[in-house]
Amino acid sequence: MLINAVLSWLMKKRIHQIELFMKYPHEVQQELFRKLINAANSTEYGILFDYKSINRPEHFKERVPINDYNSIKPYIDRLMRGEQNILWNSDIKWFAKSSGTTSDKSKFIPVSEESLEECHFKGGKDMLSIYCNNYPDTQLFDGRGLALGGSHRISEINNESYYGDLSAIIIQNLPFWAEFHRVPNRTIALMDEWESKIEKMALATIEHDVTNLSGVPSWTLLLLKKILEITGKKNICEVWENLEAYFHGGVSFSPYREQFKQLIPSSKMNYLETYNATEGFFGIQDRINSDELLLMLDYGVYYEFLPLELLGTENPKTLGLDEVVKDENYAMIISTNAGLWRYLIGDTVKFTSINPFRIKITGRTKNFINAFGEELIVDNAINALAIACEKANAEIVEFTAAPIYLEEGKNATHEWLIEFSHAPESIEYFTEMLDNALKSLNSDYEAKRYHNLMLKMPVVKKVPENTFYNWLKSKGKLGGQYKVPRLSNDRNYVDEILEMIRKDLK
Repeated sequence: MLINAVLSWLMKKRIHQIELFMKYPHEVQQELFRKLINAANSTEYGILFDYKSINRPEHFKERVPINDYNSIKPYIDRLMRGEQNILWNSDIKWFAKSSGTTSDKSKFIPVSEESLEECHFKGGKDMLSIYCNNYPDTQLFDGRGLALGGSHRISEINNESYYGDLSAIIIQNLPFWAEFHRVPNRTIALMDEWESKIEKMALATIEHDVTNLSGVPSWTLLLLKKILEITGKKNICEVWENLEAYFHGGVSFSPYREQFKQLIPSSKMNYLETYNATEGFFGIQDRINSDELLLMLDYGVYYEFLPLELLGTENPKTLGLDEVVKDENYAMIISTNAGLWRYLIGDTVKFTSINPFRIKITGRTKNFINAFGEELIVDNAINALAIACEKANAEIVEFTAAPIYLEEGKNATHEWLIEFSHAPESIEYFTEMLDNALKSLNSDYEAKRYHNLMLKMPVVKKVPENTFYNWLKSKGKLGGQYKVPRLSNDRNYVDEILEMIRKDLK
């Protein structure tokens, strides 16, 4: 009880600093901008673009190009070979292996000591600070926290450089006080064989008094179901009676919310969302019963925002925080204290508030369907599926969707592959409700569906249990950081999954 009281008090002290950047966001970002530029002005990259003469963000935007991973990769390759002072002025020894997509190509994102301490660790502590502030009677620290992280061991590149999933790097470098609170032990947490890891995590945590969980929803559900299978209990409350919080991120929580409520039927259970990517920790849900994320402005990350209609154009004009407006979709661009400069991370967001700055993640710059001008984004899909599930009394485990292209004499449409935990009585009614919801949420989709002139009614296919798990497994992509692509503008993912199902049925 004493430990819980002391730690809760320490966490709440941070709230004053959070309130400060909420009140003075532009001043905080300007100060951070100057700090980043000054820190890197003698690096190879800083000399190339003459950082010493950059005084204002306008100079920075005019001089430094927007980067994606391919454009910055040559610098990262040299860092991984042991060269230093290239993108950032302190030594880079850690590289986070990006697993945000199911593509075979791996990305290695540099992680500096500053980004670990001032961004990732600070974000983790702020998550707890905000929770303690919102729930002053919490007993969170009287028990243990179960963190479901990545599935790769830390791998050595050379004598001084290492790589692994971001979550593995964080676990490897956690301060002693955090390690004391966390379960399971590091040996199990860093296992790289996912199916064995789930079993061992379940067995290693059952006897502990777990008060909080953190991880990606789909994989956390898998662990909770394994725990119930092993213990024979009806629900998780019978295993951990003091469980009170789940910190989640990585994918939208909407499709999983009801499944968690069924597995954890407790009125004292609380849910808090975070926006923690490989490249940085960007947002935290700071208000109860809100799905908005407070944009964290003092983590060593300088933000720019690119209107989606300018994505892919030559030398597009980005916006600062003082120029963004509510309810517009932007691609997010970051410059960080790990040496990512004007880096297009691939996420799209919209602002729900500009005083203070709160956002929602709406999708990925490459995760959408716009084959026929319908401009369907992940946010539309998630919300429409939630409406269809409510009306058709259904629950979804995973889904993906892709276009069916125009053929002679046939209209185009969208094909949805959905794995249900509770299937609707009528797939036709579910499809109709999904289509109506999409039309209500997206005027471009509605226009293309008008009288079936361009798009006909979508095709929804119910796929067998564990389809998406088996597909990820076949690609060697099991693990807490791997995600099923929600939408795709081509049929590669959908055709792969359908072919796998056909082979399994033979």
